Amino acid sequence: MTETAEASGTNSPPSTLDPPTRLFSILRCIGPGLIVAGSIVGSGELIATTKTGAEAGFSLLWLIILGCVVKVFAQIEFGRYAIVSGKTTLRALDEVPGPRIRGRGNWLVWYWVLMWIASISQLGGIVGGVGQSLAISLPLTEQGADYNEIADAETLLQFQRYAPDDIVVDVSSAQQQIATRKQAYRDQHQDATPEGISAPNDAAIWATVVALITSVVLWVGRYGLIQSLSTILVTSFTLLTITNLFFLQDQPDFRVSLSEFFSGLKFHLPDSGGQGASETARPIGTALATFGIIGVGAAELVVYPYWCLEKGYARFVGTDDGSPEWLQRASGWMRVMRVDAWGAMLVYTFATIIFYLLGAAILHRVGLNPEKDNMVRTLAVMFVPVFSEWASAIFLFGAFAVLYSTYFVANASHARTFSDAMCVVGLIGDDPQTREKWIRWLSGAFPLLCLLIYLAFPAPAQLVLLSGVAQGVMLPMLAAAALYFRYHRSRAELTPGVLWDIMLWLSAAAMLVTGAWTVAEKFLG
Repeated sequence: MTETAEASGTNSPPSTLDPPTRLFSILRCIGPGLIVAGSIVGSGELIATTKTGAEAGFSLLWLIILGCVVKVFAQIEFGRYAIVSGKTTLRALDEVPGPRIRGRGNWLVWYWVLMWIASISQLGGIVGGVGQSLAISLPLTEQGADYNEIADAETLLQFQRYAPDDIVVDVSSAQQQIATRKQAYRDQHQDATPEGISAPNDAAIWATVVALITSVVLWVGRYGLIQSLSTILVTSFTLLTITNLFFLQDQPDFRVSLSEFFSGLKFHLPDSGGQGASETARPIGTALATFGIIGVGAAELVVYPYWCLEKGYARFVGTDDGSPEWLQRASGWMRVMRVDAWGAMLVYTFATIIFYLLGAAILHRVGLNPEKDNMVRTLAVMFVPVFSEWASAIFLFGAFAVLYSTYFVANASHARTFSDAMCVVGLIGDDPQTREKWIRWLSGAFPLLCLLIYLAFPAPAQLVLLSGVAQGVMLPMLAAAALYFRYHRSRAELTPGVLWDIMLWLSAAAMLVTGAWTVAEKFLG
C-alpha cells in the first residue's frame, strides 16, 4: 500500500505510518482543514462578513482579518492533543478542570450543548438562504414570479438611488436593459413594493426539498461525490468573486482605493449607523457576532480534531509507548497538521477579505443591508456594477454552491460531535458500534431539524448571527482549554518554542476580549 493511499484515510492501515517529509508528499496528506474551510465560506464569509461590510464600511477590516488569523493557534493546539492522545475534542474538554453536572460532563461540554443549539439555528438560516436562492432562480408559483419581479426592481431602484445613472445606463447595452426594466416597473407598479404583497412560500418549499434530499444522502452515507462537487463550486464562485472585485476597480464610484483599504487596517471602531447604513444597523455588534464564526469559529475549533482523527493522523502516530520512533512519528504528523491548518487559513482569510471589501464597497455605499427574505437578493447587488443583468444569475449560482456546501458538511460534523457528546455525558454506550449508529441517525435527523427552525423563524441572517454570538461567548473557554492542553497535556519532547507560546497567549487574549465584548454588547448594552 502506498503512503498516499494510507494517509488519505481511504483504507485502515493495520499499523502505524511514518510521516511524509517532502513538501509535495505533505500536501497530498492534508485534508481536514480543507473540509473545515469548505464549511466556513458559506455562512461566515458570504453572509456575516458581507453584512458587516455593509453596515460598517471599511472600518472593521482589521477585526475581520484578526478573526481569521488569531484562532488558528488554538486550533493547532486542539489538533496537537488529538494526534498524541487519540481523543476527540469533547472527551478532551471533559478533562479540563471545573464544575461537573452530576458527574456527567464538565462545564465546557454542557456549554458546548448550548452553542450547538445556536449552531443548528445557524444551519436553519443557511438552508433558508439556499431556499431563497432557488426561489429567486426557479420560482414555483405565479405569485413567486411576481414577487421576484417586484423585489428585484425595488432592490435595483434603491441601488440606482445612490449610484450615478451611468453605472447602469452607459456601461453596456445589457445595463441599458436593466434601466428599461426599472422604468417599466415605475410605470406599472408605482405603489407596489415587495412589502406590499404577500411573500410567497417558494423559499420554504425549496428549503424543504433541499433538507429532505440532504437527509437521505447523509443517512445512506454517500456524500463523497456531493462534497467534491461542492468544493469545485465553492472554488469556482470564489474565483468569480475575485474577478468581480478586480473589474470593480474600473468603476469610479465603487472601486476600492488604497487609502480606504489601509484605513480599514487601523484599529478603530465605526459609529452605530452612519451614512449609507441602515438606521437600525449595529455594525459593532454584527462584527462581534461575525468574529465568532469567520475563520475557525468555536464550532470549527471543536470539530477540526474529529476530521484529523478520521483522516488518520492519530492512528498513524500510534499509542504513546515512549519510544524515539513514536516521538518521530508524532512530530512528523503534527507538522502535516500544521501545514493543513495554516494552508486552510490562507484560503479562507483571502476569501473573507474579498467578501468584506465587496460588502463595504457596494452595499455600504448604496445603503443596502442583507436581511430577512431579501438577504440573498441584496447580496446579489454586489455583482451588479460589473455583471449588470447577469449579476443575479451568477450570484445565485455561487450562493447555492457555498451555502449548500456549508449546510451539508456542517450537518455531517454535527452528527459526529453530538453523538460523541452523548457518549461523554453517558446517554449512550461508549462503543464504536453504538456511536456509528447514532451518527447515522443524527445525520438524517439534523437537516430536518434545521428546516423546522427556519420555517419557525424565517430570518436567515439573524439565525446566522445568533450562532456567531454563542460561538463568540465560547471562544474564551476554548482558549483556556487550549492553554490547559499546552501546559498540562503536552509531552516535554514535543512542546513548541517560546514564540509559539507567545502567539498562543495573544490568541487566547484576543478570544477573551471578543467573548467579554460580545457579552457586554449583547447582554449588558
